[in-house]
Amino acid sequence: MKMSGEQLLSEQREAVWAALNDVEVLARCIPGCESLTRAEDDVLVAVATIKVGPVKARFRGRITLSDMVPPESYVISGQGQGGAAGFAKGSASVMLEETAEGTRLSYEVTASLGGRLAQLGARLIDATAKKLADEFFANFAAELSPAKPPEEEIAAGGGGGLSVALWISGLALLVLASLALFAWR
Repeated sequence: MKMSGEQLLSEQREAVWAALNDVEVLARCIPGCESLTRAEDDVLVAVATIKVGPVKARFRGRITLSDMVPPESYVISGQGQGGAAGFAKGSASVMLEETAEGTRLSYEVTASLGGRLAQLGARLIDATAKKLADEFFANFAAELSPAKPPEEEIAAGGGGGLSVALWISGLALLVLASLALFAWR
């Protein structure tokens, strides 16, 4: 399976790059993440529980970062085992481009899934992948632009909310940094 998409972030590219390489930020953003630790400079170890329809699996795996060009791009590849539910493996190329509005994060994902999870219908898998990616980007946007306290928001005369559009076209970053690990088909 191959997928691609992009997300427009209002923050500067260096801030987005820093957040994408911050293990604590990523652990808070990845849906179902139980732990994410750095084993080596370019290797992360992850544990996450994901539910796809009737199948709930706890994945354990490794994520490798390569071809790093700070703060422009990198490749994330990984594989994980979900016990009887099956396995997932894949990779994602992540690119950050400065824009007048902030930063465009684009990605291309190649992934495969085996075992019981691979037997689920494509519509269910796609819907779950989109939901997880939406959750990741909502969490990531909140990490990049924490909501202002109410008194600051009133003083600024503006509404709060996320600075990132929540639309994506499919399976994405971590849910790219990590959905390469928890890839869905």
